Amino acid sequence: MENLTSLFRSLGASPDSPWMAILGVAAFAAILLWLAASSRRRAAQLVRQAEQSEARLAELMRSQAEMQGRLATMAETLSQRQSELNQAVNQRLDGMSHRLGNTITEQTKSTHENLRLLQERLAVIDAAQNNIQTLAKDVVGLQAILSNKQTRGAFGQGRMEAIIADGLPMGAYEFQGQLSNGKRPDCLIRMPNGAPPLVIDAKFPLEAWNAFRDVAAPEARKAAAAQFRRDLEVHIRDISEKYLINGETQEIAFLFVPSESIFAEIHEHFDAVVQKAQRSRVVIVSPSLLMLSIQVIQAVLKDQRMREQAHLIQGEVAILMEDLGRLDDRTRKLQGHFLAAQRDVEQILISSEKLTRRGAKISALELEHAGGTSREPQSEPGPSHAVESRTGLLKLRVVDEE
Repeated sequence: MENLTSLFRSLGASPDSPWMAILGVAAFAAILLWLAASSRRRAAQLVRQAEQSEARLAELMRSQAEMQGRLATMAETLSQRQSELNQAVNQRLDGMSHRLGNTITEQTKSTHENLRLLQERLAVIDAAQNNIQTLAKDVVGLQAILSNKQTRGAFGQGRMEAIIADGLPMGAYEFQGQLSNGKRPDCLIRMPNGAPPLVIDAKFPLEAWNAFRDVAAPEARKAAAAQFRRDLEVHIRDISEKYLINGETQEIAFLFVPSESIFAEIHEHFDAVVQKAQRSRVVIVSPSLLMLSIQVIQAVLKDQRMREQAHLIQGEVAILMEDLGRLDDRTRKLQGHFLAAQRDVEQILISSEKLTRRGAKISALELEHAGGTSREPQSEPGPSHAVESRTGLLKLRVVDEE
């Protein structure tokens, strides 16, 4: 309205004029028409919106119906799938249960078998433990033996005697034999070809060695090593002075060490003592080296006995050859007898075959007369016919023998 009033004023019209009223009524009518048109447009829009809403609702209803159908189909499919899945799961569970039962059964059998084997092994272990306990007692007894000097010497002497007695024949050695100076070494081995005997000593300073082995501190170990070296050098000097007699014994003597480990450690830690023993003509030997030396001596003794018995062997071989010659002559004679007997047997067979053929001819009545004609059969042959038959037999026999 303010716009219209300002428009009338610009046109020069007074607000109180009739034109102003007409214009106001026209303006009001135009406004009403515009409002009515706007209302119709809004109503048309609302109708269209309602139609669209109904169409959308119908579409939603159709979609809902389709969704419900699909949901029903999906529910049915899911139900079928679930039943199939349940059936498959049940089958697999049954299979797994069966396999699990078999596995448990096999595992039970295996467990029983393993327990049985374990019991057997435990029995073996118990037996081994008993053996170990027995061995421990023996070791304790051996330690008690070795702790005593006299029993220790007897132990080394016994082992040395066992090795020598097993390797050499009786009379090839002597234990505790006496020398010209009155000394008695542990063993004298008589060498072949009249050579002087070999001296073997089985005593060993084991107290000093045990002290050296058991000490762990460096200073104490050094002192124990020095003490063992002194004791071993003294023992080597005693062997060299007491047992090595020129012309009566060998130029060297054996010092027997009754342990391979002690022998190895002496050569490892006390090489100077070993060199000094060699200069003193004393050889330190272990059980294996002593056994090897005994085998060499045994071979030399056997070779000596073979040389000593060589002429006897040659005589026996000559006698054997004579016996063989006589056997050959007798065999050849026997072979000649066999050949002669074979020829006689062949002649006997020839005569036998002739007799067989002649018997066949006689049985077939194939005899011939002396004149070469066949004899005619007669009903009752007389004496002349018998004589002719015998004469024909004799002629046939003479012809066959010729």
